[in-house]
Amino acid sequence: MRLTPRDTKYFDLLAALAQHLVQGSSLLAELLGADRAGREKLAEEMHEVEHLADDATHSIMRRLNQTFVTPFDREDISGLASALDDCMDEMDEAAELIVLYKVDALPDRVSEQVQVLQRCAELTAEAMPRLRSMDKLADYWVEVNRLENQADKLHRKLLAQLFDDLAGDPVLLMKLKEIVEVLENAADSFEKVANMVETIALKES
Repeated sequence: MRLTPRDTKYFDLLAALAQHLVQGSSLLAELLGADRAGREKLAEEMHEVEHLADDATHSIMRRLNQTFVTPFDREDISGLASALDDCMDEMDEAAELIVLYKVDALPDRVSEQVQVLQRCAELTAEAMPRLRSMDKLADYWVEVNRLENQADKLHRKLLAQLFDDLAGDPVLLMKLKEIVEVLENAADSFEKVANMVETIALKES
């Protein structure tokens, strides 16, 4: 039984931040199938969502500076918010690179990478509200870890494919390799969030 009040607004703020990841991953998937003009528009929308995610992260940080009692360790809240924001930053960077590099055709496995990110985003958004009770979170971090392993395999296959198919076009190879690497970084960021949730849940149990 807690004798001091807790500011439970953090749960709502973290859940709202995670919802931006769902929106961002959906925009990224849509961008892959769009023409050049459509990609530019979607990248702008993605950047707007990235700004919203930044605003949500800053709201959490400001609240930490104003609140004496938090639902769990303030360092964990701060770290979790930053890790969620990193996921959004990586997806935004991938969208920006696709547009800046004017890449017309992307390998099919890039779409598979983005599908993994979409599922990670959905799972993360579903998990954040459950921090309130710390119940039924194990399935979340186990599945995200599985998805990140899947993303690793996709990443390795994609790199091998790029080096095989584009040996004669080093410029395009370099562009696609950077996009693929950023998408892999996004998957790693989602895994980092899941690992942090696991640590928080174990500390609070």
